[in-house]
Amino acid sequence: MKRLLSLAVTLAFTMILSSTLIFAADVPATGMKAPAMPAAGEIKAKAATAAKSELVDINTATEDQLKTIPGIGDEYAKKIIAGRPYAKKDQLKSRKIVPAPVYEKIKGLIVAKQPKK
Repeated sequence: MKRLLSLAVTLAFTMILSSTLIFAADVPATGMKAPAMPAAGEIKAKAATAAKSELVDINTATEDQLKTIPGIGDEYAKKIIAGRPYAKKDQLKSRKIVPAPVYEKIKGLIVAKQPKK
């Protein structure tokens, strides 16, 4: 019984290992290639694009949307809304809507879009 179990475990391990090796290397007979790993630059570019698409517009965001920004709670969200409109996002700091350390943490997460003419 032990011998049969040992044989079954060895067979299963061999099957798993061989299937892993097949997918890890190019397979010229079938024309299939292993999926290419993206370059580090591609990963950073995609992350930057995703981050830019999720920027919060301080001129149009609701109070709840502003509160999703780390460091912005009820009071800061209300101050941001009350101080609208903003020509540039750094006006949050220059107008003393939020303290400089908070602004430094959130400046990469926000934008001050201007209405189109």
